[in-house]
Amino acid sequence: MDSANKTSFTRRDFLYRAAAVGGTGLLLNTMNAWGMGIASTAAAPPQLSGSGKGKRVLILGAGLAGMTAAFELGKLGYDCQIIEARAFAGGRCQTARQGYTLQELGGEAQTCQFDRGEYINHGPWRIPYHHQSTLHYTRLFEVQLEVMVNDNDHSIVYLEDAGPLSRQRLRPAALKADLRGHTAELLAKSVKNHQLDAELSADDQHLLLDYLAHEGQLAGADLRYKGRSGRGFSVNPGAGLLPGAGTPSDPLGFKQLLASKVGKVYSAVQDFPMQNTMFQPVGGMDQLAKAFEKRIGKKVRYQTEVTSIRQDAAGVSVTFKDTRSGKAGKLAADFCLCTIPLSVLRNIDTDFSDKFKQAVKAVAYAPVGKIGLQMKRRFWEEEDHIYGGHVLTDLQGINTISLPSTGWQKKKGVLLGYYNYQTAAIEMSALTPAERAEFALAAGQRIFPAYRASFEAAFSVAWHRVQYSLGGWAEWNDKNRASAYPLLLEGEGRVLLAGEHMSHLTGWQAGAIESAWQQIARLHERAGA
Repeated sequence: MDSANKTSFTRRDFLYRAAAVGGTGLLLNTMNAWGMGIASTAAAPPQLSGSGKGKRVLILGAGLAGMTAAFELGKLGYDCQIIEARAFAGGRCQTARQGYTLQELGGEAQTCQFDRGEYINHGPWRIPYHHQSTLHYTRLFEVQLEVMVNDNDHSIVYLEDAGPLSRQRLRPAALKADLRGHTAELLAKSVKNHQLDAELSADDQHLLLDYLAHEGQLAGADLRYKGRSGRGFSVNPGAGLLPGAGTPSDPLGFKQLLASKVGKVYSAVQDFPMQNTMFQPVGGMDQLAKAFEKRIGKKVRYQTEVTSIRQDAAGVSVTFKDTRSGKAGKLAADFCLCTIPLSVLRNIDTDFSDKFKQAVKAVAYAPVGKIGLQMKRRFWEEEDHIYGGHVLTDLQGINTISLPSTGWQKKKGVLLGYYNYQTAAIEMSALTPAERAEFALAAGQRIFPAYRASFEAAFSVAWHRVQYSLGGWAEWNDKNRASAYPLLLEGEGRVLLAGEHMSHLTGWQAGAIESAWQQIARLHERAGA
């Protein structure tokens, strides 16, 4: 080949193709192998020297950010007082179980009717292994963890609009095997026939073909994909002559898979935060909040709604309303750490500068909805042999059905009937709790024949209608990350902000915790100045 016609094959080219073939997961794995990874390194609170004795800090909000700050500042001798509008600590770290009551703004009160021992994590529900900040406190506080199955190859993918594969219960294992197999066959043949436009040596091509043959389980000299055992059998292997070796299943056709547009819900490799195996506290995610509360609960003033924030050169004052008595009051401190969501803070009377107020208003919050459905029997385990993981679907308003990762083989269980966002969440929130349950049941019935007959009780939440939250999490864009985010991180005067919204881990408990770590270091520096 004439060297003048050769195409340079750079790392950028390879990363582009890795992303195209394997998604974000393969791209990140490749970057990690080259020492270009982006995993968080925040695994412990900052090591701060000096003392905070004699200084008082008002912390607004007893979510994980506020309680983290109070716990760590307390070790330095700061006198911390937490003001919390709710009657309990944890913020959005909530678990609904028997007797738990929630009333959305403009809606009817719901009291959870699940059987004792059953629950739904209607706030945060999973902890990735690389969120070492969250795991720091579960380990320190001895919060018992169990595996949360975040990906299950034996679960179901059900699509209403999938062309030739519409309305079929497809197993993720089969989809992964067939898509990888067919794609590997296509790429292997292009390598073998020298059709790649990239410059690869003969040795590179040989190694790539070996990899593709293994990855796609390609057979023979013609490198054909004919299916593999990992996609499942039509008759499983067993003892004797029947079933004996079993009967292999036939792979889905490549053209069928492409026409189905299954890529709408399918991913060969999980995105970085979405590990296949995650953790959850035994008994509910609020066990982490309760562990914090056990240690700093005496510092929390509950059912106390902040009405104004003022500051001067000498300190900060916060006025409040006791929601039980209706009486007003006022507290003063040297510094204030505000962990109130920006969606709520923007409605509080403050003396922040106009520029800072505009930054607070610049961030939208995600409309998010969840519903837990208690079933009187675990039909997904008994009939479909699915133990945890998600059912992925394009059914309108559903997005994800998630099966419990605890209580294996018990009689009853609570599954997540939908987890919706944006427009779907807004539309769902306009329904009554009973109508939401009916919507979820009608959808699930299309996938599981036993769905409706097994239903016993429901509990739902629309986070954008929950007072003191007004959204699931902060949704930054490039523009306000560049303008508002640095301004809010710096705080104003004696007031600093913390919470998941003040991180790049929005929507995760680690974002709240790591934000608190960062801001207590900033506060401690200012207090000693």
